[in-house]
Amino acid sequence: MGLEIERKFLVQGDGWKSLGTPVLFHQGYLNRNPERSVRVRIEGDMAKLNIKAQRGTLRRIEYEYAIPVKDASFLLEHVCEQPTLSKHRTKITIGDCCWEVDEFHGPNKGLVIAEVELETEEQSFEKPDWIGEDVSDDPRYLNINLIQNPFQNWKQD
Repeated sequence: MGLEIERKFLVQGDGWKSLGTPVLFHQGYLNRNPERSVRVRIEGDMAKLNIKAQRGTLRRIEYEYAIPVKDASFLLEHVCEQPTLSKHRTKITIGDCCWEVDEFHGPNKGLVIAEVELETEEQSFEKPDWIGEDVSDDPRYLNINLIQNPFQNWKQD
């Protein structure tokens, strides 16, 4: 069984952009239950099927399997709930941690989120200066919820 522990933050500025190479992601969901999701994702020239189940605030059980890109494309177009989600992801190593910075497209354009996966919920980690507010506990920032309620529809404070 895979266990994912991650923290999610808003990103400030563009100081992160020169630290890695972005890869285009296109993903969709076979179901839209944030507590138990099945996702299809194309990442550059690879594709994966992912199953997640919520277990606490920061913990999720996660299984991920490689699938042919052709199959993923078919699933995204004909089987996944619509709309789907597109973003560029840039992986950046800071200290002992790998940060994944997602810059969203389409109805989520303008949203940039950074995630860091941890070994334990209590693990300390170095926060780069481009890391902003911790939104780990805000369900609006889950990818599955961004499809149903895109960032551009949010009332900006």
